[in-house]
Amino acid sequence: KETIDPAEDTFRADFPDSMDIKISNRCPNGCPMCHENSTPDGELGKILNNPFIYSLHPYTEIALGGGEAVLHPDFIPFLTECKELELIPNVTTNQNTFMKLHGMLRELYDTKKLYGLGVSLVDPTPEFIEVVQTFPNAVVHVLNGLVSIEQLEVLKDKELKILVLGYKTFRRGEQLYEVASEEIEAKKDLLYDKLEEIVKDGWFNTISFDNLALQQLGVKRLLSEKEWNEFYMGDDGISGELTSASMYVDLVKNEFARN
Repeated sequence: KETIDPAEDTFRADFPDSMDIKISNRCPNGCPMCHENSTPDGELGKILNNPFIYSLHPYTEIALGGGEAVLHPDFIPFLTECKELELIPNVTTNQNTFMKLHGMLRELYDTKKLYGLGVSLVDPTPEFIEVVQTFPNAVVHVLNGLVSIEQLEVLKDKELKILVLGYKTFRRGEQLYEVASEEIEAKKDLLYDKLEEIVKDGWFNTISFDNLALQQLGVKRLLSEKEWNEFYMGDDGISGELTSASMYVDLVKNEFARN
């Protein structure tokens, strides 16, 4: 159910149609930019039979993350539970984990326990590209300020989808920025300058951005007003009024954010 605010001519959803859900703060990768401060002995969320999950409406799209969500010991039983509740789960995993467990992920995908798959790029090797191409709903995640133009050139023209995420300067991300700010800002500038070519020349089947990357890269400059209104999914409640029907939930701490 949705209503229109007559003063703003804006859809106001009565409940979220999608959300990011953190299910684990445990991760073996130790990425230096991790804004979650995930560690190999990080805390796990109690996700099975969680009352919150049972409160969701059928067909809610949920993006599972961490930490390394796919290594949660209850990950597969949780996906089975989600299927019974008619939810639409997606998951983000690190490239290293993906390459080790892509067979398991393929089985979950084929049995419709898992839909979308986000893979955080580490190194665009030929082996990685070959495997990720076999997942129709896979999206390669890259981080503005860390991904290089050379890496994107390796990925171009491979019929891939990518998501550009903004660089977050908090937790380990802040620590890394303190020692590598010049390099990070230089890579941001290079991507800013190259973005128009990437978009117009169709390097990727789909290129998308989180709200922070939209700001950092000035994506709006590349679109007409009509295109922006068609594709933009709403303010996130941080840098603008909350207008999207999405939210963030941390099942490790049992907390939720405005979005």
